[in-house]
Amino acid sequence: MGISMFEIFQYDFMIRAFLVGMAIAVIAPMIGTFLVLRKLSLFADSLSHVALAGVAIGVITGIYPVLAAVVTCVLAAIVIERLRSQGRIHSDAALSLFLSGSLALALILISLAHGFNVNLFNYLFGSITAVESTDVAIIGGLTVIVIITLVIFYKELLYISFDEESAKVSGLPVQRLNMLFMSLAAVTVSLSMRIVGILMVGALMVIPVLSALQISRSFRATMFSSVGFSVVSVFAGLFLSYYLNIVAGGAIIMFALLLFGLAMLFGKLSKAQ
Repeated sequence: MGISMFEIFQYDFMIRAFLVGMAIAVIAPMIGTFLVLRKLSLFADSLSHVALAGVAIGVITGIYPVLAAVVTCVLAAIVIERLRSQGRIHSDAALSLFLSGSLALALILISLAHGFNVNLFNYLFGSITAVESTDVAIIGGLTVIVIITLVIFYKELLYISFDEESAKVSGLPVQRLNMLFMSLAAVTVSLSMRIVGILMVGALMVIPVLSALQISRSFRATMFSSVGFSVVSVFAGLFLSYYLNIVAGGAIIMFALLLFGLAMLFGKLSKAQ
């Protein structure tokens, strides 16, 4: 039984999928913890639609789709943050604007590319067989950059997330730090789509965090717990995807929802005692 269960690691494409999946499982909830604290949970969903437009641009122009999505998402994130910080448009309105606008652009580009093809379908829903060596190298490198940046600016980003006005008064370069964080979120969204799919990116960044909030009492504990929930979800989801022949993104998110239900139940029982 043990041999058959782990036979998937005999295949190079599964090893690549797990390497990329674990990288994403770490950075997605780390960024998601800050987004939930800032009440910007829909930011990831908005950028996922921007990522779809980026992928479509990549498919049409022949540019590596992940890099096209990263560049497109970072530019969109910077514009969203500038609109938000200048007070011209409320955060939710800016997110809605980019969500609908980028989706419309993506649909136009897809129609120009003569509809969906297998490659684009894989980006929409995630695929364990489509992960290539190039994905491992690029996603691995960008993951390290995201983690190092979060570690370096952890205190400043935490301060801004709790009280942005007080952070401004204290002399922190709030606008630049916000731009930096939004760019990190954009990169994370773009990378996550390779495994969970564009339509499920926001869920992986938020659901593990919501699970962690049921059992954790501090921001740091919430972040670490959310990474744990995310890693388990991605690991189990990839196993289910392989053995049940189902879409990776759906399997990962459904397992994450299962863990959320268990965490909520555990939290209630703990409070009752």
